[in-house]
Amino acid sequence: MSEDVIELLTTLVSIDSVNPALILGAAGETRIAEYVAIWASQNGLAAEHVETTPSRPSVIVRGGSTNGPTLLLCGHLDTVGIDGVTDPFIPRVDGDRLYGRGAYDMKAGLAAALIACREADQAGIAGQIIVAAVADEEHASLGVQEVLEHVRADAAIVTEPTELEVATAHKGFVWTEIEVTGRSAHGSRPHLGIDAIMQTGPILQAIHSLQGELATRRLHPTLGPGTLHASLITGGREESTIPERCLLTIERRTLPGESLADVEADVARLLQQCRDADAALTVNARTTLARDPFETSSDEPIVQALQQAAPDPRGSVPVGVSYWADSAFIAAAGIPTVLFGPDGDGAHATTEWASISGTIQCARTLYAVAMDFCG
Repeated sequence: MSEDVIELLTTLVSIDSVNPALILGAAGETRIAEYVAIWASQNGLAAEHVETTPSRPSVIVRGGSTNGPTLLLCGHLDTVGIDGVTDPFIPRVDGDRLYGRGAYDMKAGLAAALIACREADQAGIAGQIIVAAVADEEHASLGVQEVLEHVRADAAIVTEPTELEVATAHKGFVWTEIEVTGRSAHGSRPHLGIDAIMQTGPILQAIHSLQGELATRRLHPTLGPGTLHASLITGGREESTIPERCLLTIERRTLPGESLADVEADVARLLQQCRDADAALTVNARTTLARDPFETSSDEPIVQALQQAAPDPRGSVPVGVSYWADSAFIAAAGIPTVLFGPDGDGAHATTEWASISGTIQCARTLYAVAMDFCG
């Protein structure tokens, strides 16, 4: 198994699969999806392409039979961009580390899932093990949503990197655009204009205050508090013109139990306070994207199966992870879901690597869980 895991991970990293929704003209998932389908066929597994969105394919790989429970393993094919990355698609091994774009996030987890599926199939597993190799996780998660129209499962493991720990929760997020409208005028006649950028200042101060409030409002046992930050700001046309518009984007990371309506209510309250303090303020807000948080009970059989099989003693205590993942969509479809994947570092960074031994151990653990849960 070990050599096969390394070979598969090396090949996956060598294939450019940068998400074209993030980087205009990027390669996308077509080539890597074709490779996964060919690899599955060569290893005795069934493969099905799902491409509801043109040029954004996902692959469903199936092993085992339908005589027992079905376990879904999910990993994404796409990566973020490569700016500043040296030789991003030339895998390099240094000791236990395999370097390259996507090695950690998350081709190591995908390789481990595919090898585990093959091994369980060859062992004659009673149930079915499915690997969903999905597109677009790094942007809008088109792939997992499309795959869920074709897949039913009794439990799921998302193989995002968790450092070989069992993760049962992650935060959601809400992106909000706040638009301040002023009035343009010549810079020498400020009394004729309304400076939209200046008016945004108190809004930023109010956002900072809300950020501090969130730190103590509620603490989740594994995720901590909800958070808020200002992500983007644009405004103005030229140096000698009073700016008539300022656009601010904020991101709110939400806890299980918090809803989009909760976040929108906080923003509405914050903006009304700013209007009350400045009668000339014209400001509006809109949600541009929202993703739900995720949490699975530690009593679920799939959680307990992973806890028993996890190689690290820390795996016996479920944790939360800081990032959002496709697990939220899978759980929302009524499938008990947990995250478990290899260790490494450098997600979205210029230097990215996955642990070779951790990827091998992840594959072995996934195989053990599959044989226990589906056997």
